[in-house]
Amino acid sequence: MFDDMFRLASPTGALLACHRAPAEGPAIGILLLSHGLSEHSRRYRRFAERVAKAGFHVYAHDHRGHGETTAPDAPFGRFAQRAGARAVQDDLFAVRNAAVERHPGLPVVVFGHSMGGLIALNFAETYPDRLDALAVWNSNFDAGLAGRAGQAILLAERMLKGSDVPSALLPRLTFGAWGRSIADRRSAFDWLSHDPAAVAAYVADPRCGFDASVSLWIDLFDLIYGGIDAANIARLPRRLPIHLVAGGEDPATDRGRAIRRLAERLEKSSLENVTTIVYPEARHETLNEIAPTRDRARDDFITWCRSAVQR
Repeated sequence: MFDDMFRLASPTGALLACHRAPAEGPAIGILLLSHGLSEHSRRYRRFAERVAKAGFHVYAHDHRGHGETTAPDAPFGRFAQRAGARAVQDDLFAVRNAAVERHPGLPVVVFGHSMGGLIALNFAETYPDRLDALAVWNSNFDAGLAGRAGQAILLAERMLKGSDVPSALLPRLTFGAWGRSIADRRSAFDWLSHDPAAVAAYVADPRCGFDASVSLWIDLFDLIYGGIDAANIARLPRRLPIHLVAGGEDPATDRGRAIRRLAERLEKSSLENVTTIVYPEARHETLNEIAPTRDRARDDFITWCRSAVQR
């Protein structure tokens, strides 16, 4: 069902590899799913099919430089030659429009994990009247001064090596550091989940775990700082339902503290409907955790999602 791929031509020039899971029974909404860095949308099949059983048409696509999506300016590991942060938002908008055209009149929920959450929040700020609820999971918008130093490193790498090659330093400062933080690790990617099978599947997948290009890292920082820009946050509808999730053992979000700081920032901006959950025993990929954490998080999301669209 969800694994059947279709192609969608985006106005950005990308040919998006998309998957959908049709709602079972009367449909109550549309869920747009935005995946994380160095992975792809097929990894969300189990989640998508469970949400479809709850009455949502689920649409997911591979972002530029990921999975099976192709674009003239986006080889594997790169969003675009320039303005990649905006291009991935516009690709998501193209998927949204295709889904709404197919299912008119249904509310739209945008869900993003990690990098996908960066894209989702920026999308909501760019197109605030084109969604009805927003979920940001396991994303870190709290780059601070360390992020500015990372940007300086990337600009130096771009000057010395170009923008379409993998960054030499950023993977060590992120994926590498997060992997080393797990004391009982069996692999460099145990920071993703406690589930050895889920981690092994990620490691064995040729479309996962690749090193992102210098330009893609630059685009990610644009999404981080753009997402928390006060003027951009002010564009969000005050009553927009927002669902924030993190893991208490996730090194990528400072053990969940980054998502709590995002919640505080949104609430200080007068957003009135922000829900925040940190699952103490979860690492980075909440949806790929061991049971019962994985199932509880999924069911909590479905409960929130149904409430958000039936207000």
